[in-house]
Amino acid sequence: MVLQLIAADLKKEKMEALIIPVCEDKDIHDNQAISALIKLTRKIKEFRGRPDDELILHNLPDVGSKRVIFMGLGKLAKVDREALRVLAGRAVKKCIQKDISEVMIAVPSSKKIKLEMLSILEPMLEGACLGNHRFDKYKKEKKHTPLKTIRLLVKPDIMETFKKLPSRMMSICDGTILARDWVSMPPNDKTPEQLAQSIVSLFRKRNIDVRVLEEKELKQKKFGSILTVAAGSQSKPRMVIGVYNPDGAKQTVALVGKGVTFDSGGINLKSTASLEDMKMDMSGAAAVAATLIAVAKLKPKIKVVGIIPIVENMPSGNAARPGDIIKSYDGKTVEIGNTDAEGRLILIDGMSYAIRKYNPQTLIDLATLTGSCVVALGEKIAGIFSFDDELAEAIVQSGVKTHERCWRMPLPEDYKETLKSDFADIKNISSSRWGGAITAALFLSEFVGDTRWAHIDMAGPAYLKKENAYCGPGGTGFGVRLLCDLLEKL
Repeated sequence: MVLQLIAADLKKEKMEALIIPVCEDKDIHDNQAISALIKLTRKIKEFRGRPDDELILHNLPDVGSKRVIFMGLGKLAKVDREALRVLAGRAVKKCIQKDISEVMIAVPSSKKIKLEMLSILEPMLEGACLGNHRFDKYKKEKKHTPLKTIRLLVKPDIMETFKKLPSRMMSICDGTILARDWVSMPPNDKTPEQLAQSIVSLFRKRNIDVRVLEEKELKQKKFGSILTVAAGSQSKPRMVIGVYNPDGAKQTVALVGKGVTFDSGGINLKSTASLEDMKMDMSGAAAVAATLIAVAKLKPKIKVVGIIPIVENMPSGNAARPGDIIKSYDGKTVEIGNTDAEGRLILIDGMSYAIRKYNPQTLIDLATLTGSCVVALGEKIAGIFSFDDELAEAIVQSGVKTHERCWRMPLPEDYKETLKSDFADIKNISSSRWGGAITAALFLSEFVGDTRWAHIDMAGPAYLKKENAYCGPGGTGFGVRLLCDLLEKL
């Protein structure tokens, strides 16, 4: 796909479709030709520029486009980065449905909508690129195909100033789409061995230093928690380690992603309804791997380590049982109170390894960890847990910018009481049925020592049942855009 900024004469530029965003209460364009076209819509009662309004006019005079599609943005006061992202996604999806192969989207005036031009272009490029993705690998008949060319219409000086921006946004969005595809892929095609192989192959193409710990080495190095979770499956565990290490890097950030390719719950088997989407329980791993690939393209001056433990959690005669006591890589013993609290077990081994091996200044783990977080925050917002105010706020602000929204949650010391075990150093599940997202985060916190750390519980926003303006049903790729923005700030 070609994604670019263009300064063009609407009379001379031949194209299949021109998209014009329209506010219902104010003209937001400073291009006179665009404003003149918008005036044509005032005679049509059905179109007022409301958020879902659309109007298509064909073969207009003095316009090189075959069709002009007017799309509502709502009231000017409501126009923000996400509104622009949504509009661009809607526009691209509309064109896909009509089997259009190319589109040009008119960019609003920075002065008129009172946003910096970068804050207009970034989300519009994102929405257009992400909206152009379709996961139809497993469909025999592919009804529609993504667009080949997407252009944003701007003034010549803007095109020159931001000429490198489309490439940058493509790198980030390609990472998001890669994560989406991994998450949406069925579990029979992404066993731990298969997913690890896929990640390693892409890492090597981007010249990311990569190492894979297989079952034998995991046993030798005493990754007891990872091995315990994987014990019930015929598919053997893997831990993929990727390192982006540019010359002159002054700090190290470690990212750890939960990679459970299918989560049955183990002996504590999930209900039928809960099992249906458990192919998405490796969304944290997908986000970390895809972020590392995006980072290798963006080339920031920061060392980024990706630690990706990958297992399948299945019940069998070899599976872990409630009541078992295991020894983690850290050396602490853990009593298993519930085999469906498995994500935190593979995370603590990955986190402990990251700290011991790489001594990072910052450690962030991402995981579809608890249903409790979805109960607390719904399906669109991730929970952030950290003892570091600055890090937590930086993550929240990156979430605001990318609309991968996050809300900081508490880590009360007295809640740790519910994780006490009579027989081991700690228990993997709380003795209380309440505050499960908090106690899961507190469990993880016992393994980070003094390292600056944040935990992102993305159980809600990692997966969509129903498509939205710039994401189809399935994996959302949540976390990639968030982390790419965050890594620029650290």
